[in-house]
Amino acid sequence: MPDTIYAIPLVEYAKRHGKNPATARQRAARGAFKTAVKIGRDWMISPDEPWEDGRIKSGNYIDWRKK
Repeated sequence: MPDTIYAIPLVEYAKRHGKNPATARQRAARGAFKTAVKIGRDWMISPDEPWEDGRIKSGNYIDWRKK
């Protein structure tokens, strides 16, 4: 028998991470979450899914044209 998959609504996931639910829905629709699944009209996601930020924060992009 397969293990039970535990998922929470995307709205609850967004609240846990302090994010706007509309932003979480947009990211789920784009495929930014690996475990997000749409069931009917609602999105479900694993509570262990990390909220990854794809921005470059190292500063390596500064003056990139001059290099």
